[in-house]
Amino acid sequence: MTTNNDIYYINLIIEGNSNAFSVLVDRYKDLVFSLALKLVKNREEAEEVAQDTFIKVYKSLSQFKGDSKFSTWIYKVTYNTCLDRLKKHKREQHVVPIDEFNTNQIKSLDNALDAMQDKERIQAIQDCIELLPSDDAFLLTLFYFEEQSLEEIANVVNLTTNNVKVKLFRSRKKLTTILKERLEPEIIQHYGS
Repeated sequence: MTTNNDIYYINLIIEGNSNAFSVLVDRYKDLVFSLALKLVKNREEAEEVAQDTFIKVYKSLSQFKGDSKFSTWIYKVTYNTCLDRLKKHKREQHVVPIDEFNTNQIKSLDNALDAMQDKERIQAIQDCIELLPSDDAFLLTLFYFEEQSLEEIANVVNLTTNNVKVKLFRSRKKLTTILKERLEPEIIQHYGS
């Protein structure tokens, strides 16, 4: 998934080859859907958001300047489409309290997560991310699973890099709360301290 490869297909589409758009849709459909699902928290709505995103991308493809990666641009369109959907439905967000953790609590949770198999750990973390408020889940997914830089995320969500750092820090604290509540007892008991 190189940027040059994306640019090649974008140019074909702009020149009138609408069939080339299916390559970009195939390349990004899973990503767009998973990001939408993180924000809207509903499978059917996420499918609709994904469709709306690709319609918007297609219609505004000529506006893509290439200043950022195409993937970053499509994340931004997805994010804004999700926000529009959430505003339309004015959903209640699940609020997660941020507890203060002492060093021993964090260390025991880290040790328990380290003991899990990689695949098992990733799935457990993704399950807990699903319980976070939409914005937190979206930011953590972009940063950790899509490996977007702080600058790229700032571009997607229209914030400064420093604001993204602060939001990521808070999101990680919320995630730690959920991980502790959901996983610590069973993991520590299963794998031992």
